Amino acid sequence: MDTIVSVKPLLAVMTALAGSILVMMSGRKPNIRESWSFIAAVTMFSIIASMIPTILSGKTLVYQLFKILPGLTVTFRVDAFSMIFAVVASFLWILAVFYSAGYMRGLHEHAQTRFNTCFALSLFGAIGVAFSDNLFTMYLFYEIVSVCTYPLVAHHQDEEGYQGAKKYIVYLTTTAKGMLLPAMILIYVLTGTLDFANNINTGIFTQATVDANSILVPVLYVFCIFGFAKNGIMPFHNWLPGAMVAPTPVSALLHAVAVVKVGVFCTTRVMLYVFGVDLMSALNLGVPTAYFVSFTILMASVIALSKDNLKARLAYSTISQLSYIILGVALLTPSGIEGGLVHIANHAFSKITLFFCAGAIYVASHKKTISEMSGLGRTMPFTFAAFGIASLSMIGAPPVAGFVTKWKLLVGAMEMPSHSIGILLVLLASTLLNVGYFAPITFKAFFGKRPAGEAYAGIKEAPLTMVVPIMIAALISVIIGIYPDFMMNFVKAVTG
Repeated sequence: MDTIVSVKPLLAVMTALAGSILVMMSGRKPNIRESWSFIAAVTMFSIIASMIPTILSGKTLVYQLFKILPGLTVTFRVDAFSMIFAVVASFLWILAVFYSAGYMRGLHEHAQTRFNTCFALSLFGAIGVAFSDNLFTMYLFYEIVSVCTYPLVAHHQDEEGYQGAKKYIVYLTTTAKGMLLPAMILIYVLTGTLDFANNINTGIFTQATVDANSILVPVLYVFCIFGFAKNGIMPFHNWLPGAMVAPTPVSALLHAVAVVKVGVFCTTRVMLYVFGVDLMSALNLGVPTAYFVSFTILMASVIALSKDNLKARLAYSTISQLSYIILGVALLTPSGIEGGLVHIANHAFSKITLFFCAGAIYVASHKKTISEMSGLGRTMPFTFAAFGIASLSMIGAPPVAGFVTKWKLLVGAMEMPSHSIGILLVLLASTLLNVGYFAPITFKAFFGKRPAGEAYAGIKEAPLTMVVPIMIAALISVIIGIYPDFMMNFVKAVTG
């Protein structure tokens, strides 16, 4: 693997930090403040996009900040795996800047400077995670994301907001410090390094180390899986619906861009580049992981069916969908891994569309519950059409992005030497549950009878600053469903 020393990874990460500082300094001038957010987002995306040809040519970019101990450094690395997350997160930040301006101003929200500052800092942490060269650097930026998103969850500064934020920070910091940090220290003691392997097969453990620690290595694996609690795996998932008290742009950030994607990105990075496919196969870690996250997929979907609050239903949908990513990697087959990794992008565009729609509905009508929305689609056709498109993606229907995920996962299950029937049944059942909790929303919105005495008088589409990002995100979900090659190029570079 060709390695090039380049400052570009550092520049991309620092762009978000610089943007947050400029936003904070421009607090009394809203237009200038939001202009800095936009400039930072576009600059970050441009830097990341400039690295695409180099990465697709098979090269890796690295930049070391400083060395702490032998095998322990703060270093950035950009490879194909990094780009799956970084390209999506940086592009969606651009859409989120426009959307947030319309939402926050439309509802006359307080503390908009703090909001935009923390939003930028969250992207600073997320891109830092994406470009981490080792487990230590990843851990540092993982914790930065947790700290910087806490004020966003507590944004409303009421009892509900503080309780949700408390649950959020307690879950994420206790699992990171109580499970992930000890596991990281022990991995360093056993291997002498925390640097990620150069491919997904080898991992960093030698056979001698595994033979001498045949019980400890699987325990470390379990600690890593649960230590990254942002991945939403049950039973460490409850922070996620609790965080729904935050403003909708924050929910979109949590569920599509920064927080949960950081969780599954870290989880799959460790599965593939610390333990590796060969070791996971030898220790039979893949199948138990697949069945364990299958429980999360199905149970979260069942709970989603019972939720009338739109954001709550979307929250449990996120918990379920995240586990598709881990399930695909846990299959340890080429198509399964491809399906899991490409869902990082597919889910991001579709889920941010759904949360953007939920926010637009609230700004336009102040309605939060699905039972109040019958017939509302005829008043807000663009918003609910986008919601319907994103719902099809979550279900896995062609020609939207989620179909590519489901297809790859189904093929990956068939490639398994055993247990393929069990995984196929999980995928079938979860798809039917997806239909059960998504399809009625769009159907009722367009064809349902309006509630008695409700004429939706004065309700119209949300401001263009909100509707345009919604339509762009929905359109991209369709484009990457019909033409998935762009993201699949990165994914196939990972699987080799």
